[in-house]
Amino acid sequence: MRSVQGPNRKDRDLPELAVLALLSPGPRHPYDIHRLLVETGKVFVTGLPRSLYHAVSRLEQAGLIEAVGTQRQAGRPERTVYALTASGRDEVRRRVEVLLAAPTADASSTYAALSFIAVLTKEQALAALRARTEALSVAIKQLEADLGRATDVQPLLLIESEYELARLRCELRWMSELAERIEAGSLEWLDAFPSEARA
Repeated sequence: MRSVQGPNRKDRDLPELAVLALLSPGPRHPYDIHRLLVETGKVFVTGLPRSLYHAVSRLEQAGLIEAVGTQRQAGRPERTVYALTASGRDEVRRRVEVLLAAPTADASSTYAALSFIAVLTKEQALAALRARTEALSVAIKQLEADLGRATDVQPLLLIESEYELARLRCELRWMSELAERIEAGSLEWLDAFPSEARA
């Protein structure tokens, strides 16, 4: 895996990420993307539907998606259908990889990365998960050391740090088990980009 830095503001734009990810299997119109988000309970994408349509506009301006036609159903307005560009395909993988590899206190970013993990190849996902578990291990050791040095602090004043330590340990265990399931093949890998040869 290439060197991955922590997510920036653009990486954490979840409406944009949702559009890119849900266009990965093929072209769709924004209403269909909105419907899929609602039906699959992807509540980490907030401000729907307005945020979704703004995301589509920004992504089109950035050259990450492009209009490829229109669709009309009886009794419905004409809808523009969008598809990923080659740059968009690279970008959705990069964003999911960054969000998956870098632990963050923002749970929504983690939910999004896991929700759209299938845009990565199996190898990319495993590399990102390994990077995340390594970072979690470092954070756990640091917090354990900090708590060990806080011998003159009343325990009640440290409970938020104890909670964070428990959360990090739980996440490390779960992410490690996820990587093991993927590597062992017990979690069937989906083909988000059916036109590509995938491992």
